Amino acid sequence: MQNFIIRITQENNNLLNRAEIGCFILPDTTTPEFAAKFIESAQKADKLVLAEGVNALAFYQKYGTDGLILDTSKEANPAKVIKAVQKQAPKAVLGVVSRNRRHEAMLVSECEPDFVIFKFWKDGLDANKELLDWYAELFLIQNAMQIEEDFDFSALPADFVILDDVKYGEI
Repeated sequence: MQNFIIRITQENNNLLNRAEIGCFILPDTTTPEFAAKFIESAQKADKLVLAEGVNALAFYQKYGTDGLILDTSKEANPAKVIKAVQKQAPKAVLGVVSRNRRHEAMLVSECEPDFVIFKFWKDGLDANKELLDWYAELFLIQNAMQIEEDFDFSALPADFVILDDVKYGEI
């Protein structure tokens, strides 16, 4: 069974005790009341919580999440952005979204995040699978696939699968 990282899109705690879920993502737009309660409950259940969004670093610093997700897929110089965040949050668990190309995946990996995220769509699935196979074979840094559309991802060799809470409830 694959390990899941679940993005919380609705204010609920229903997934906190699922054994196959080790990590949750909270958008930086989460209400302060829910964020504080969810983070506390998740950490009591030995689950990681990562902040995500334009203001993920500030959310991480304010609410004490375990880390953050940094999307560098549109950055001209992803390494510069990653290093700046690592300097401001040296103890944070860091997941980095990379462009689905080998060169960018190598650049991101050289910064040594905790894991690299590749986005997956049904269209281009074979090319994305080839990229994931290549990455898993050459790099020690863990990888995650963020599922953007419905398809059977069970045979893909990702360390983690990122789904939103609604999509996870449907599988």
